[in-house]
Amino acid sequence: MKLKFLILSILFFTGFGLQAQVKFEAKVSKDKLGVNERLRVDFEMNQDGDNFRPPSFDGFTVVGGPNQSVSNRWINGDRTYSKTYSYYLQPISRGSKTITQAEITIDDKIYKTTPIDIQVTAAVDQPTDGDNSDLIASDNLHLVAEISNPNPYLNEGITVVYKLFVSPRISVSNFREVDSPKFSDFWSQNIEIRELRPENGEYKGQPYRYVVLKKAVLYPQKTGELELEPLTLSVSVDVPSDRRDIFGSRIYKTINKTVAAGTRTIDVKSLPDGKPAGFTGAVGKFSMDVSTTKEKLKSSESLEAKVEIRGNGNLNLFELPALEVPSSLEMYSPERIENVTTTLNGKQGSIIDNYTIVPTRKGQYPIKPLNFSYFDPQSETYKSLSSQEIVIDVEEGPVNTSGGGIAENNKQAVNLPLEQFRFIKTQTNLKPLEQQAFFRSWTYWGSLLLPFAVIPLFILFGKKREAIAADVQGNRLKKANKLARKYLSEAKKNLGDQQTFYESLERAMHNYLKAKLHIQTSEMSKDRILEILKEKNVPDETSTDFIEVLKSCEFARYTPASNSAQQEDYDKAVKVISKLDKEI
Repeated sequence: MKLKFLILSILFFTGFGLQAQVKFEAKVSKDKLGVNERLRVDFEMNQDGDNFRPPSFDGFTVVGGPNQSVSNRWINGDRTYSKTYSYYLQPISRGSKTITQAEITIDDKIYKTTPIDIQVTAAVDQPTDGDNSDLIASDNLHLVAEISNPNPYLNEGITVVYKLFVSPRISVSNFREVDSPKFSDFWSQNIEIRELRPENGEYKGQPYRYVVLKKAVLYPQKTGELELEPLTLSVSVDVPSDRRDIFGSRIYKTINKTVAAGTRTIDVKSLPDGKPAGFTGAVGKFSMDVSTTKEKLKSSESLEAKVEIRGNGNLNLFELPALEVPSSLEMYSPERIENVTTTLNGKQGSIIDNYTIVPTRKGQYPIKPLNFSYFDPQSETYKSLSSQEIVIDVEEGPVNTSGGGIAENNKQAVNLPLEQFRFIKTQTNLKPLEQQAFFRSWTYWGSLLLPFAVIPLFILFGKKREAIAADVQGNRLKKANKLARKYLSEAKKNLGDQQTFYESLERAMHNYLKAKLHIQTSEMSKDRILEILKEKNVPDETSTDFIEVLKSCEFARYTPASNSAQQEDYDKAVKVISKLDKEI
């Protein structure tokens, strides 16, 4: 009997615990009011759901709503989520009223609220609409996320613009971000907004003023339905009340209102079949140029070959075609040059691979044409580009006899003068060496004693190596400083040239992260960098310093910087890379 009771108790409390995971309830601002007052009803849930169905509100007139608010917070690693639908009701007549059940579907289960009884009395002399200011704020304040294309192709750029619409009936005195979207499954680039400028516009056909708070360019990295998390703000709103001062002017009441842009769904299409050979994921509209600085030169002279992809699309997110040359042309690894800007039209500019080529033989050598393919989302077709063959004419140097390239066959007889071998002596006066016994000679004793004399040196050398190896902190510091200067060497060469210096500095910081933390180019947003550094247990101070260096690189594009400021940014970059290399 006791065992049966124990099992039933466990099942009961387990079921109760599972039931308590989802919370969906209705709340009212008051359960008794006059016929000339208003009532606020909130339907609140702790998990996001679908197919919300409000009650019929029999006996009431809906004068406001539904207004939706979302709260999504992380506190000490614990997530707190809340979603509320709010309605404002005006009773039609006196008597007992009932707000019936609302329904919501969460995880394929239907949840219902408990009915609430409301008592409506005769009209009161002084109506108290305690939440009337909140109603006015909700009806006249809206945060909207505008998506340029909700149905893009994979790797096709789209833009999201967050606008805060404010009705002329209220005014906003202050606001702050409560929660920012993370843009998971997207390569994202925020577009800097230097100044918030109010503009006139319309919201649902009504005149409003709005301000653009945030702009970002997104490139989806997965297909299917991807969610954009909402941007959430806490706004201080000045709302007119029914009270007036002694001069007859209306008194305003300041309330704090939380508004969210709402979750948006982006349905990403996969690229169509029939991808051309060599397609590496380029999506947009591009052109290709392959050129060389010289087409005629001498052996041992050098030339530069440039492969440039220019246009608008997912630049930085695909590979450029590799140059191929004959074996008689010595080619070095290319230098990558990126001239890319990000606007609301997407990423545009050029990516260049710059090759250095040195011929070793005389002859004519062809550089094969390159093929580059990309997907054009406007025409929804794949397009291919081809370059022209380039022939390098090496006019002077050793003749190519290996068959590589188109070598010239112009053999000539060579007359060698006999005087050139005079330095070789044909008559010598050699004398035999005196025979000397090796045993007990100075050479013998030296060879015998030398190993014993070297033993103390090996002992001292070993102790020195052990001392160096034991200095872990010193070794890490030397290694970190060496690594930092390796990545920052290009930036140091360009000190004094502001634009080139900061481009080199930013590229060095990104290349360090790629090499050290295996971060892909698609993850180079500041938020993602902070998240990965936090996962590696990097102190917040070091992470903040790293992000500040990146911000300095961005600000320097628009504001002048002195040589001393450039030197400070360089020193700071060396310091932060050294710290990261020791701490990771």
